[in-house]
Amino acid sequence: MSLEILGISVLWIFLYGYLIIASIDFGAGFFAFYGKISKRDHLINNLISRYLSPVWEVTNVFFVFFFVGLVGFFPDAAYYYGTALLLPGSVSLVLLVIRGSFYAFGNYGSKENSFYLFLYGATGLLIPAALSTALTISEGGFLKEKGSGVEFLAKELFTSPYSWSVVLLAIVSVLFISAAFLTYYADRAGDMPARDVLRKFTLFWSPPTILASFLVFASLHAHNPGHFSKAIQLWWMFGLSLLFFLIASYLILKKKNFGTAFIAVMLQFFFAFFGYGASHLPYILQPFVTVHESITNPTMGTALVVVFIAGLLLLIPSLLLLMKLFLFDADYVKGKK
Repeated sequence: MSLEILGISVLWIFLYGYLIIASIDFGAGFFAFYGKISKRDHLINNLISRYLSPVWEVTNVFFVFFFVGLVGFFPDAAYYYGTALLLPGSVSLVLLVIRGSFYAFGNYGSKENSFYLFLYGATGLLIPAALSTALTISEGGFLKEKGSGVEFLAKELFTSPYSWSVVLLAIVSVLFISAAFLTYYADRAGDMPARDVLRKFTLFWSPPTILASFLVFASLHAHNPGHFSKAIQLWWMFGLSLLFFLIASYLILKKKNFGTAFIAVMLQFFFAFFGYGASHLPYILQPFVTVHESITNPTMGTALVVVFIAGLLLLIPSLLLLMKLFLFDADYVKGKK
C-alpha cells in the first residue's frame, strides 16, 4: 500500500469514528429537546443525560485528528478548503460554541431552561448539516481558480440539488444512528419505557435514512457522473450497507438483540462511508487536490502515519475504558451512581 493511500485511509478511519460518535451525541441533544416539548422528558431525558455526561467533551477528538492530519498529509487541501469552508466552517464553530455553552449552563446553571435545551437540540442538527458541505464541495463545481486566488461559488452550492441531498442525509443519519444506540443503551439499562420511545424513534427515522441515501446517489449522477460510475463499480460495498440496514431494522422491529442491531448500523455506515471514499479517489477536492500529487514529502508523510496510527491505538482503548467505567458500568447505566 502506497504512503498516500495509507495516509488517507487512516484519516478516513478517524472521520468514520467521528461520524458515529458525534452522531450519537448530536442526535441525543435533539431527542432530549423533543422529549421536553412532547412531555416525554420524564421517560428518556435521564437516560440521555447519563450518556452525555461522560462523553460530550471527547466527541470532537476524532474531528480534530482528521483535519490536522488532512492538512499535514495534503498541504494543498488547506489552500483550497481554507476558502471553501470559510463560511460553513465559521458557522460550525459558532454552533459548537453555543452547544458547549449550553452544556456548561445546563450543568452549572439553569438545568431545566427550555431555551438552553432548544439550542442544544437545534445545534445537534445544524452542525452536521454545515459540516456536510465539505463533502459536497469535494465533488467539484463550487470553486474557481483565478489569478488572484480561489473563488468560492456560494450561489452554486446553495442552489445545488446534490448539496441539499447531502445535508438531508447528514441530518437523518444523525437521528437514526443516535436513536439506534440510545435504544440499545436503554435496553442495557433495563429502562423499558425509555427503550420503547427510542425504539419508535429508530423505526421512524430508518426509512428517511435509506431514501436520503438513494437521493444522494441520484443527485450525484447528475452532478458528478465520473464519481457515480466509480461508485457503481463498488456496488458490493453499498449492497452490504443496505443488507446491514435491513438486519438492524429487522432486529429493532422484532425487539431483540439491540446491541447486535447497533453493530449492524455501524457496519451499514462503515461500508457506505468507505465505499464513498474509495470511489472518490484519487481526488480529495476535485479537480484541484489528489492524493498522489498533493501528498507531503515522504519523510513527513511516514512520520505522520506513525503518529496517527499510534494516536488511533491510544484513542480506541481510551474510549473502551471510558465506556467500561461509565457507559456500561452496571450501576451507572441504571442510574444508581
